[in-house]
Amino acid sequence: MTAIDDHVLDHTLVGRLQGWVANRMTELKQERAAAGQRELQVDDEQQVALSLIRQAVLRHTQDLLGAGRELPDPRYDQRLADAVKSAMYGAGPELDELLRDAQVENIDINGCDEVWVTYADHRGKVRGRAVAATDDDLISAVQTLAGYAGLNARPFTPANPQLDLRLPDGSRLSAVMTASERPVISVRRNRFPQMFLDDLVRLGTVDEQTAAFLRAAVLARSNLMIAGATDAGKTGTLRALVNCIPRDERIITVERALELGLRRHPELHADVVEFEEVLPDADGHGGITIAELVRRTRRHNPSRVLVGEVMGPEVVEMMTAMSQGNNGSLSTVHARDAADVFHKLATYGAQHEHLGFDVTHALIASSIDFVVYIRKNPLMGNRRCVAEILEVTGLGEGRVARSAIFTPSPVDGRAVRATDVAIMRAKQLAAQGYDDTAAGWEYQ
Repeated sequence: MTAIDDHVLDHTLVGRLQGWVANRMTELKQERAAAGQRELQVDDEQQVALSLIRQAVLRHTQDLLGAGRELPDPRYDQRLADAVKSAMYGAGPELDELLRDAQVENIDINGCDEVWVTYADHRGKVRGRAVAATDDDLISAVQTLAGYAGLNARPFTPANPQLDLRLPDGSRLSAVMTASERPVISVRRNRFPQMFLDDLVRLGTVDEQTAAFLRAAVLARSNLMIAGATDAGKTGTLRALVNCIPRDERIITVERALELGLRRHPELHADVVEFEEVLPDADGHGGITIAELVRRTRRHNPSRVLVGEVMGPEVVEMMTAMSQGNNGSLSTVHARDAADVFHKLATYGAQHEHLGFDVTHALIASSIDFVVYIRKNPLMGNRRCVAEILEVTGLGEGRVARSAIFTPSPVDGRAVRATDVAIMRAKQLAAQGYDDTAAGWEYQ
């Protein structure tokens, strides 16, 4: 008899057991339908599936015993059951194992067997094991995640070859097929599901004065746009600012894939509505766009509206909401530098709403109060830091007028108060506890 290696899972076996469980689930659903019973809820369905998975593993063990083969270690049975469950409702055993590792920061998959894993510790970026037996299996795993992980099932097919998804642990998954030779999947871990301004100070993202300014700006109900490149730390900064909002305010978030997860923490935010984009079906029918959701927020009595990321068609609706009394809104946008934010927003307005640059700049000037620019800082070992804060001061010659009130320090690159520039909204900030007198300015 040959001993069974309890460190290696047989992908073929996992697939066979998964197929048996899936067939039994289909039969049970058909039996319930024939009996006039309603469909099982997702949680109930998964409980039934877990029972069937245990049956499948037991049947496999009995088959081994009947064939006179050596039985595996009992721990292998549990790993096998976990692998079948992961294949049915998760990302597959290998990828799920990476997602359970708290030290994993990013996972980049260029086909099932080319996997790059970035760790937060000394290991850095390393080549990982294959996460599926074939590229088709990898696509199936992503399709499973798309069906169960989000608020709305999301198609990932040749007709819908791109996918953005927030996983249950808060990680962000982006997937593309057909546009490249092999399916490409990237997972960006959210290692700090909750973030506070004190955490940003401790991590070196901001100093004490910048943190005090940001806290006061949120409490003063300023409209803030957080800008930066990909993976610069925009979402973490946004989350820290959101946690400055008083608990009893009604917050409505609008996101392509739920990421902020404010409803998970009612002790911080008691009254939260989370809107997630609904994609149209395969025939292009139905769906709710980000722009429509932003417009819809006005009818639901928000204290504040948070748009997770501005990427184009929603920009005009967002700025309109900001300029119509919904003060205190927060959002993020990709930008090369702080000043690029205004050009990016104006370009979105021109592309998607066919507005002239002068019209969009006027809308920006009437809606956004401050731009917070965050980047990876080479002077601090590429750690993320707020490098600049701009205040929108009005409109001049058809373009947004602004002043740099926090600029990069020549010492460490972090934003420090520019002592030669006054803050136009200093009184409102002072009312919320921000002391700017250290910069040499007296309030009038």
